[in-house]
Amino acid sequence: MTHRKSVFQRLAESFVSSPVGTWMYLNVLPPLDRRILRWTNGHLSMSPGQPVLLLTTLGARSGELRETPLVYTRSRQDVVLIASNGGSSKHPAWYHNIKKNPEVELIVKNGSGKYTAREAVGEERDALWQKALVTYGGYDVYKERASNASDRQIPVIVLTHAD
Repeated sequence: MTHRKSVFQRLAESFVSSPVGTWMYLNVLPPLDRRILRWTNGHLSMSPGQPVLLLTTLGARSGELRETPLVYTRSRQDVVLIASNGGSSKHPAWYHNIKKNPEVELIVKNGSGKYTAREAVGEERDALWQKALVTYGGYDVYKERASNASDRQIPVIVLTHAD
C-alpha cells in the first residue's frame, strides 16, 4: 500500500528531521502535546498530518510516571514506536523505562488503554521499520545520525493491547 503525502506533510517532515526541527520536536512541542492529547483523547496534537499518541511509562530509576508524546504507526492491532531520539547517540528515556517496566498506558486515537511493550528483532523489526518510514520518512535521517554518532541501531517497539 502506497501512502501519498501532502505537500504540507512533506515540508513538515523535512523541517522536523532537520537539526533545528528535531530540537524543537524534542524540547518545545512535548509539553503542549501532553495537554492537547489528553484533552482530545488522542485525536489532536501539535503535529498535524502525523499520528501522535501519549505514552505513559514508569520511570526506570525514579519510579515516577512519565508522559511522552510520540509519533506511531500501527501493525494490525499493535502500536509501533521508533526509539529514534532524533538520531541521538543514546536511546530515549522512555525506551529505558519500558525495558524495565513494559506495562504502559496510551492515550491514542481509537485505542487508549493499557499495553505491554516488547522490542521487535530480526525480520519483524525490519518490516516494522519499513512500515514506520511510510508514516514518517525522517526516521532514515535519524538512523544515519545515530549510526554516525555511535553505531546505535534504533529500536523498534511493539505495544500490544493488554485485554
